[in-house]
Amino acid sequence: MSGHAPPAVRHLYDDALATLLAWRGPDEGQEALRRGFLHALGADPNCVSKTGPPTHLTASCLVMSPDGESVLLHRHRKAGMWLQFGGHLEHGDAGLRDAAEREAREESGVAQIGIRPDPIDLDRHVLGPRFGPCREHLDVRYLAVAPRESRPAASAESEDVRWFAADGLPEGVGSDVPRLVRVARTVLSSGGRG
Repeated sequence: MSGHAPPAVRHLYDDALATLLAWRGPDEGQEALRRGFLHALGADPNCVSKTGPPTHLTASCLVMSPDGESVLLHRHRKAGMWLQFGGHLEHGDAGLRDAAEREAREESGVAQIGIRPDPIDLDRHVLGPRFGPCREHLDVRYLAVAPRESRPAASAESEDVRWFAADGLPEGVGSDVPRLVRVARTVLSSGGRG
């Protein structure tokens, strides 16, 4: 399949394909999303590029304190809600994990981020008109830890960046963030990969 990916994004396509083939969803819903993401890659390999079709593969990163008691979120300017860090893959990224880590550092202002090697979650969401030609994100989600004493700083894409108690998320949080936090806390407490 990778022969159909444009040369500038072939490495991103190859990494996304390898990542999604190696990862297994923890339940049927996640496994169905994984199969859907693989189908999207096969249908249009350029979905790894933000200049590709309206459906884009993206990478995001939930940043938590090492003990899982705190979560670092940003109030996304376009979305108008508190979310994990993430976005489109860039041509200079080595792959999905690298993109998720770059986005987390850029959008949080925190340099000391230790990202886990494997995804912990997948999410497919439709976007509103404020996002231009991009209509849907197929988001591959990673987990990272950062010291709770880290001082975040908002980027141009954020209205604010703050630490919150994992069991005391703010009003206006993205609808799927509480579930993502639960998944991340389970991964942290089990010491599992992800």
